[in-house]
Amino acid sequence: MAFWWPLIVLALAYGLCRFLFMLIPVNVPSIDVDVSDVTEGNQAQENSFIYIPPRGRTQQSETKVQCYEPATMKYLGYFPALSPSEVEERVALAKKAQTVWAKSSFKQRRQFLRILLKYILEHQQLICEVSSRDTGKTMVDASLGEIMTTCEKITWLLSEGERWLKPEYRSSGRSMIHKKAKVEFHPLGVIGAIVSWNYPFHNVFNPMLAAVFSGNGIVIKVSEHASWSGCFYFRIIQAALAAVGAPDNLVDVITGFAETGEALVSSVDKVIFVGSPGVGKKIMRNAAKNLVPVTLELGGKDAFIVCEDVDVPHVAQVAVRAALQSSGQNCAGAERFYVHRDVYASFVTQVSQIVKSVSAGPPLTGRYDMGALCMQEHSERLQNLVNDALEKGAEIVARGSFGHLGEGAVDQFFPPTVIVNVDHTMKLMQEEAFGPILPIMKFSTDEEAIKLANDSRYGLGCAVFSGSQRRAREIASKIHTGVAAVNDFASSYMCQAILSLSLPFGGVKDSGFGRFAGIEGLRACCLVKSVVEDRWWPYVKTKIPKPIQYPVSEGGFEFQESLVEALYGLNIWDRLQALVTVLKALSEQNSSSGTSKRSD
Repeated sequence: MAFWWPLIVLALAYGLCRFLFMLIPVNVPSIDVDVSDVTEGNQAQENSFIYIPPRGRTQQSETKVQCYEPATMKYLGYFPALSPSEVEERVALAKKAQTVWAKSSFKQRRQFLRILLKYILEHQQLICEVSSRDTGKTMVDASLGEIMTTCEKITWLLSEGERWLKPEYRSSGRSMIHKKAKVEFHPLGVIGAIVSWNYPFHNVFNPMLAAVFSGNGIVIKVSEHASWSGCFYFRIIQAALAAVGAPDNLVDVITGFAETGEALVSSVDKVIFVGSPGVGKKIMRNAAKNLVPVTLELGGKDAFIVCEDVDVPHVAQVAVRAALQSSGQNCAGAERFYVHRDVYASFVTQVSQIVKSVSAGPPLTGRYDMGALCMQEHSERLQNLVNDALEKGAEIVARGSFGHLGEGAVDQFFPPTVIVNVDHTMKLMQEEAFGPILPIMKFSTDEEAIKLANDSRYGLGCAVFSGSQRRAREIASKIHTGVAAVNDFASSYMCQAILSLSLPFGGVKDSGFGRFAGIEGLRACCLVKSVVEDRWWPYVKTKIPKPIQYPVSEGGFEFQESLVEALYGLNIWDRLQALVTVLKALSEQNSSSGTSKRSD
């Protein structure tokens, strides 16, 4: 017992010191970011009008990206649509800066993250308002989808990022026991990210954080539907980089249409794309010309499965939140709801009551539960999906309400809608809706629920609810998706720092491949290099055994055969016998070599 006391005291002292160290405030400088042109009331007079976008006309030939608030149609301004030569110039500047940043210390990179985190925490309302104005989402949705996820990822990188980018030692195997084997993670160069509009803040910060922390530069092409917010968020990044002495142009944000994105794909060292399957396939084709690696996060049609042994009122609340998260403002939402027939009626009743209480309207003009659709003409597409379902026998049982809508913004809103009697012949159950619709379908057995969930060309995520954790886990394990939540929804997207675990995010099938976030997402921004060196240099060196040196001896193959048996044989006695044969061959070879030298 006396032996253990000093160790216990040392452990307690160490823990106390760590705790006291945590109480010491970290010196994090503040940064100034110009917000004069993004706050309400400070908009230039020439921009204070209602913008009516041209309908049914392609914008690819335009030289300007026009920006407006989808919830009110107020004009926000414009940004240039960059030409291919301008994109190549921006990437070249980023590559020059990256060669300097690649030599930066993890201490400097962590300070960059702390400065960003401090600014985000102190300016949450501003960041959410900018996101809300540019995409139509509510302030609560902006906080959940933009602020929390970004802060979580910054915190995870601060605590674990360096650990997962340091060289990782691996087993050198039986034949190379005298060697050290390790994996090194080096920056790739400049990452090109083409991101969607649904999370304008998070979609800019997510690839940027991993790229910059791993020593890369990055050029981000923001969506033409969220350029106004994306360019403001870029100012925050610029200010934080300048505060730590990072080289100019390490991070850049560019605006434009398809031509701009195509030029970016052909100029960078890796492509990260967030968008639709159709555009993702075009990205792959362009990237293949230069064998540029790609990570694709594409569409989703997430299944939400409700077993008969759940707390129905609780799960109904979660279901509505999951559906509204797919309201054209977010992508982590559920779009197919499968409910066990024993609780189907009560579930539909509960969901209908909640949906009827939901109101949609301009999110910054009142207390609304849901905002506008970001995409022009998207409400028309949603109505077409609903009409197709109704024509095939479906029935609307509940809809939410609208608040006060401006005359020019009516088409930007779609009421939350509950639809029953649906099946998989309907487009609503097969195509990605990206809208606040709850199509609810019955199932009788777990096997039927799994079959229905897997009957989709998408494979991003799923959620399974059951009173039995084991049952829910078993069902989720059989659904072919990249993300699964057991008795919860979208929580896996938030689990970036639970103990020593971090979770990647991504899908399969038409939902794409590759992963963001976590260890996998961070290392995906790296050149993964395998390195082997002598363990006891210069005392033990690798030498080619004489029987297989050139010219190979007559018994070379027999020697090699015995060597393989000695190293990997299944039976210890066979291995020992083979080892004797190997040693004997080496002895005879050395002996014959010595004889030939004496004769010379």
